Amino acid sequence: MDRNFALEFIRVTESAALASARLMGRGDGRAADQAAVDAMRRTLASVACHAVIAVGEGERDEAPMLYQGEIVGSGNGIRLSLAVDPLEGTNLCATGGPGALSVIAAAEEGNFPDMPDTYMDKIAVGAEAKGAIDIDASVEKNLRAVAEAKRKRIEDLTVVMLDRPRHEKLLAEVRRIGARIKLIGDGDISAAVATSLPDTGVDLLLGIGGAPEGVIAAAALRATGGDFQARLKPRSDDEVKRLRKLGFEKIDRKLSLEDIAKGEVMFAATGVTDGDLLKGVRFISGGALTNSIVMRSKSRTIRVIEATHRFEFKPVY
Repeated sequence: MDRNFALEFIRVTESAALASARLMGRGDGRAADQAAVDAMRRTLASVACHAVIAVGEGERDEAPMLYQGEIVGSGNGIRLSLAVDPLEGTNLCATGGPGALSVIAAAEEGNFPDMPDTYMDKIAVGAEAKGAIDIDASVEKNLRAVAEAKRKRIEDLTVVMLDRPRHEKLLAEVRRIGARIKLIGDGDISAAVATSLPDTGVDLLLGIGGAPEGVIAAAALRATGGDFQARLKPRSDDEVKRLRKLGFEKIDRKLSLEDIAKGEVMFAATGVTDGDLLKGVRFISGGALTNSIVMRSKSRTIRVIEATHRFEFKPVY
């Protein structure tokens, strides 16, 4: 993929973030998600590519979607697979909570699996601990291996996980072993990305979250040289049937980073609300400021972009 696509995808996430940020704290997550979807779809139409949505968003909440299999882009140029979440953290945006993002990942056509809205058990680390994790190993073994790889004491590791009842035993085990814990309400894509950025203080992501979000997180970690393993956790027979229809014959097999995000990938995200990873949209007189990050696996380049938008020159906003 041409490196210029990196800036094209930033335009896509910026537009979705700007649109949804206007609805921050207004208690209507569905409207915020719809605004993000509409803006992302509209901006994608101007990108010179023929892209298929391999991973869409919103099925769990019956929200508006950039649906799986939808064709986007100008229709001309490179053929791509996209994994998108126009508004990761719908509830965070609706309540004004921290860490809502607009995200997109891109790979050459066929290099992302078609991933339905099911659950996935995940473990993720940054480049320093690549090769140290194993989703089949015990929590203690993984923590000790990551601590050794990062030359830290276990007590100095920070583990992030979603604050969910299903993680009660996992939470107790991490506490018993002695690592620090950061519980988050939503947004495990940003948490996975945070493991690759030293100034976030996050060392490891553990636990069960959305499978579509897992594909996007895997793409980001591939771009930074990190590591990611997963196992699908369908919640019903219908989800099992759908996974098998999409080619997942052995549902419980361990999925590596390369199983989920193949080849060269790009990842881009723009903050909607303030979080550990990115600042949220800040509206100023006549415009807005955005904070974005873009990553390329080919060069391992990570760029953080602060942009000023003037609405008189962007009437769509």
